[in-house]
Amino acid sequence: MSEHLRTALELAASRIPAMPLRAGKVPFGNCRRCADNACGGRPNMKNAGPCACPGPCHGWAAATTDPCVIKSGPWQRAWLHASAVAYHPGGAGLTVVDLDNADAITWARKNLPATQTVPTTRGEHWLYLGRMQSANAVRPGVDIKSTMAYARWLGFGTGTMTALPDAVRALTANRPSPARPAPQAITVPAPAGGEECCHRTPAYLERGIAMAEQRIAEARSAIHATVYRTFLAVLSTHGRCGCLTGTHVARLFTAAQAKGETARHCTDAWTNARTTLGL
Repeated sequence: MSEHLRTALELAASRIPAMPLRAGKVPFGNCRRCADNACGGRPNMKNAGPCACPGPCHGWAAATTDPCVIKSGPWQRAWLHASAVAYHPGGAGLTVVDLDNADAITWARKNLPATQTVPTTRGEHWLYLGRMQSANAVRPGVDIKSTMAYARWLGFGTGTMTALPDAVRALTANRPSPARPAPQAITVPAPAGGEECCHRTPAYLERGIAMAEQRIAEARSAIHATVYRTFLAVLSTHGRCGCLTGTHVARLFTAAQAKGETARHCTDAWTNARTTLGL
């Protein structure tokens, strides 16, 4: 049994949803069966767990506490190529404040209550008991990882875990950070659609939009290209059946603007994606 597999089973026994990471600390990509997130996943988007595919697809949503899944054949093959183990904090009822550098750690020590602390390669993870919405770049060097996100497992760390404070919840309310341009007014293009919907559950679309938001939020470079590819993926799956609404499109545009994109670029990327797909 590999060390990563053993760690995942130990996490699962502690009711912490675990998943493998490949080189670069990124999740395993969709298999052919799940290309463009076509498998549909679980009905309840709020909980982590395996999708309909037997393999560890779909990033954070693949995380599971089921030892039978973790030890299954498709997962065994993933563990052979895994470089690390990750977990879904929100699925374990936790929130991780990811402090990426010394300045962020100094800020946290002055402004946040002490809690369980885990050293990372460049900074620290501060773990709080309670879940909230995940968000990247809530201030310089600070990310929030809880629901619909994953964090690398680096051990239990030191200190006593305390309840999630209002000071952490307020970080997402204070976005965008001064380092990023404020979102511009969004003019939402007309949603694509017109054909009969073939999706199995309403949660299928919600899962796709949430994963698209996550993909954009986690982009560290090539933001323009990531936004376009994400729009293309959403439209290729949901663009012909009439499921997409203006609210869904606005969520995608908001995620892109939080990474510094302009409203004009969002509209252009959306239009180009529709043109590419013939919508």
